[in-house]
Amino acid sequence: MSDGTAIAGPDGGLRCPWALSTEDYVAYHDEEWGRPVHGDDALFERLSLEAFQSGLSWITILRRRPGFRAAFAEFRIAKVAAFTDEDRERLLLDAGIIRNRAKIDATLANARVLAEWAPGELDELIWSHAPAPGRPAPKALGDVPAVTPESTALSKALKKRGLRFVGPTTAYALMQACGLVDDHLEACVARRS
Repeated sequence: MSDGTAIAGPDGGLRCPWALSTEDYVAYHDEEWGRPVHGDDALFERLSLEAFQSGLSWITILRRRPGFRAAFAEFRIAKVAAFTDEDRERLLLDAGIIRNRAKIDATLANARVLAEWAPGELDELIWSHAPAPGRPAPKALGDVPAVTPESTALSKALKKRGLRFVGPTTAYALMQACGLVDDHLEACVARRS
């Protein structure tokens, strides 16, 4: 049982406790989570997956990510924006993804909105909400917020531009996953700074 501080992983290196429940999590934690992500399509994927995760465990999404990528044309905004009603029905029947009608509809609607943006505009908008450097590293999981002023501002900016399923908690999870913040614990081997 952890007190929320970093604990030894399979290789003896200290890691954030949430990362050690499955091998899938160890790899995601070490190789992806908190690493900078750029590019509109890549950020659209992360934004969509964070929205699908709402109310569920991240491991559920992580294990279905190949299915999501196949179902949503590798999250290429232009392709998803062109999905038809038949594609929507296909998605609602696809056991390889989370078949939540509201989340599927939001992903399709978001793609249509984003298809109208200039190249790089999503990347620029998201990264403009990165907090100033120098934030202290969290020592324990209890030091990691679920929402910040920056995630609230990002959520408002995305909603104002017409995006759905982008509340402040989802926006903060996106910021963590895409490296806008480094919430690896202070003693974690994956911490960048």
